[in-house]
Amino acid sequence: MRELWGQKVGLAIAVAIALLASARVLFGVSFLPPKLDHNSQGLASASTQVVVDTPRSSIVDLRQDTYSFTGLTNRALLLGNVMASLPVRGYIARRAGVPVEAIRVSAPLTPEQPRVVADGAHQPKTSDILRSPDEYRLSVQANPTVPVLDIYAEAPNGPAAGKLANAAVEGLHDYLGALSRQHGTPLAKQVRLVQLGRASGATIDSGAGIVLAALVFAFVFAIAAAAVLFVARVRRGWAASGRPSPSPHAG
Repeated sequence: MRELWGQKVGLAIAVAIALLASARVLFGVSFLPPKLDHNSQGLASASTQVVVDTPRSSIVDLRQDTYSFTGLTNRALLLGNVMASLPVRGYIARRAGVPVEAIRVSAPLTPEQPRVVADGAHQPKTSDILRSPDEYRLSVQANPTVPVLDIYAEAPNGPAAGKLANAAVEGLHDYLGALSRQHGTPLAKQVRLVQLGRASGATIDSGAGIVLAALVFAFVFAIAAAAVLFVARVRRGWAASGRPSPSPHAG
C-alpha cells in the first residue's frame, strides 16, 4: 500500500476505474436518447407447493393403499428432477416471460444424489458476479414421505418472484401435457398436479445492489492497482538500467 500511495496519479486512475465499474452495476446508461436509469438489483423470493396426484385423487380416496403413496412420492422426486431439464425450463421461461438462459433450477437432492449435477447451461463463469442479480432461480425440494414438491423462487423483485414460482408449476404442467399428447397417454392415466395456493413474492434483500457494487469496486480496484504497480516497477527497472523508460507514443 505504501508503494501504491506513492503513485498518486496511478492510484487516482485505479479509483476512478473502480468507481465507474461499480456505478455501472447500479445504473444503466443509454446514449440514444441520453438517459441514466437505476438498475434494480434487489432480491425477492416466493414459494409454493404442488401435490403430485392421480386423476382419481389418492389423497381423498381411502381405498388407496400406502404403496400408491410410495409410488407417487417417487414420481414427485422424478418430476422435480425433470423440472430442471432444459425443455421444461423453456416452458417455465415462456410462462414467466423471461429468457430461458436467465433461469437456473436446482433439482431435489436425495441421500442417493446429495450433490447438484452440473450441466452445460449451469457451468459457473467468472462473469457470474456481474449477472447474478438479473438471474431467476428456482429451488425444487421433494418431500421424502409424501408426494409434494416445495418450489422456492428468487427474482429481482416480488412480482417477478411470485410469477416465476407459479410459472414453475404451469410450465411443468404444459410440458407433461405436451408429452402426453405426443405419446397418446389417456387422461385417466396422466399425472395430476395440484398447486396448493398461488405464490406471491416479497423482497428479502433490497440492498443487494449496494453489496454487489462494493464487491465490483474491490475487484476492479485490485486489478487496476496491480496494473499501476506493475507499470511503476517496469519504469523503475528501465531507469535503473540507464535506458529511457518506454514512452506511450513510441512506435
